[in-house]
Amino acid sequence: MGASKVWFTELRRVVIVLLLGMFLGWIFGRPPIGLGLSVCAVLIHWFYQLWRIQEWLSQPETVPPEGYGIWGDVFDRIYHLRRKEKEARQQLQSTVDYLRDSFASMRDGTVMVDEMGAIAWSNEAAERLLGLRYPDDSGQAILNLVRVPEFHKYFLALDYSQSLLINIGGEVDLFLQIDVTRFGEGERLVFARDITNVTRMEQMRRDFVANVSHELRTPLTVITGYLGTILDNSENLEPRYIKPLQQMSQQSARMESLLKDLLWLSRIESVRNIEQHEPVDITGMLEEIRDELNNSHPDRTVDLEILCSAKISGDLRELHSAVSNLVQNAIKYSPDSAPVIVRWERVDNQCHLSVRDSGGGIAPAHLPRLTERFYRVDDSRSSATGGTGLGLAIVKHVAVAHNATLDIQSTLGVGSNFVLIFSCSQAALRV
Repeated sequence: MGASKVWFTELRRVVIVLLLGMFLGWIFGRPPIGLGLSVCAVLIHWFYQLWRIQEWLSQPETVPPEGYGIWGDVFDRIYHLRRKEKEARQQLQSTVDYLRDSFASMRDGTVMVDEMGAIAWSNEAAERLLGLRYPDDSGQAILNLVRVPEFHKYFLALDYSQSLLINIGGEVDLFLQIDVTRFGEGERLVFARDITNVTRMEQMRRDFVANVSHELRTPLTVITGYLGTILDNSENLEPRYIKPLQQMSQQSARMESLLKDLLWLSRIESVRNIEQHEPVDITGMLEEIRDELNNSHPDRTVDLEILCSAKISGDLRELHSAVSNLVQNAIKYSPDSAPVIVRWERVDNQCHLSVRDSGGGIAPAHLPRLTERFYRVDDSRSSATGGTGLGLAIVKHVAVAHNATLDIQSTLGVGSNFVLIFSCSQAALRV
């Protein structure tokens, strides 16, 4: 029966009751009293039906009471709505149970945290990795149970765009990668992955590279020394030996440069998590780099544009190495007549150190991989310039160690702009 028809039927019944009351009142000579009694009867009936609805709603599992007319239709509609709500709730609970079962079977630690930072649920892996126990720790603040300063800072910063790497410590070092994902209305999922083996392998790789580079320096120094001595007395050599010896000397010099960069990169990687608090005068450092390059490349021009006097809290040697690599790359890949522009400026709440060249530019496809070790955009051109392929890797590691980012902008045929971006927390601004 349609809603309009139900309402019409109910209205007709009410009218009939009222007319019947007036008729009985007319018989007894009191029509108003008869009308009033009929109105009271209608109200009592309605209040009785409302009471039945309330009693039924207080007992969710019971079937709806019998009814007729509009009240029967109301009972049916409420019953269908409650049944749909129950089915939706069961489906949602089934989904939640499925997700929890999935998370429970994961080897990664998973913790559900509410908007206040309290633990709502955690799997067994979280007990092994983070020391959490569910349901004993349910309702406890996760920051009270995971007592690692780096995790506290990361969790409260609310910036989860990057993963957090922490060392839990204990009898055996346990390295974890922490990722946090928001969901719902302020709730968060905390994932903890054991990367101890990966970290150890990476440390072994760094140690191997550092040790091999260090061991190769001595024999290479001997070879370079003898080649230099022989070439200094080239007048006693047959002409056919001179060019091969010169090529050997050039390649040994290139190998020395490569070993130097490898050792420096290994040092940066091994101490990158150590906070540096030395205030570095960027203006003085840039002037020093310009003077050094003027001596080594007297025919090239380095223009400094100093637009702020901020100092960076960090390591002078690392920053000097990073900027020097950027400037040397700009010189290598720019025309001889084009100056290299180095700018130090404040942009909003950040400080930018940019190195701009006028070279041939870099295709967009190469930009994401430029900071990889030994990655070359053009092997022939890189070999011609004598580069080691480690310069931008060093720059990237120095940026990470100083909580900075490296932004690379390049246009083919126009040139490239490499920008180190420091946050205000790293810079003391005095402009």
